[in-house]
Amino acid sequence: MQKSPLLPLVLSSLMIALGVVLPFLTASNPALGSVFLLMHIPALFTGLILGPKYGLLVGLVTPILRSVLVSMPPLYPQALVMAFEIGAYGLFAGLAKQLLPKKDVFAVVSLILGMLLGRAVWGLGAAIFYPLAGLNFSLNIFIKAAFITGLPGIGIQLVLIPALYFSLKKTHTLDALERA
Repeated sequence: MQKSPLLPLVLSSLMIALGVVLPFLTASNPALGSVFLLMHIPALFTGLILGPKYGLLVGLVTPILRSVLVSMPPLYPQALVMAFEIGAYGLFAGLAKQLLPKKDVFAVVSLILGMLLGRAVWGLGAAIFYPLAGLNFSLNIFIKAAFITGLPGIGIQLVLIPALYFSLKKTHTLDALERA
């Protein structure tokens, strides 16, 4: 019997909605969005719990949808580059989770790999599209934006996502997702 895609699609839709809504927590100061990285959390989490294709889907759709609905981030080039970046987070976190051994520690390793590879994709996308849009981009800007400015967000992701993941695992909710 083939698994129904309904539950993963519903959960992915929920994660997209969270990705659209979570950045409102920093709406009073839009610069905080690049510090707390709240839009990244749902895609990373989706990659871990539903796998790479759903993580990619959530990551690609969320910034574009948020841009269309609330004009933040600006569609070009920021939301476009973020779609590649956040899609890569979900894709690589989910792919690593599938390929690495099924031990708890590797869920965290998968998260970290997804975060690093997603940042690399952001750097590549920004290096291509930012200059085309007349924006400056350099290695210094990449390092500052990807690893220094976003350090609080990276910390939030490294605490919150494993806490949520292991809570779902402890309550056997992830088992139910795998059976669905």
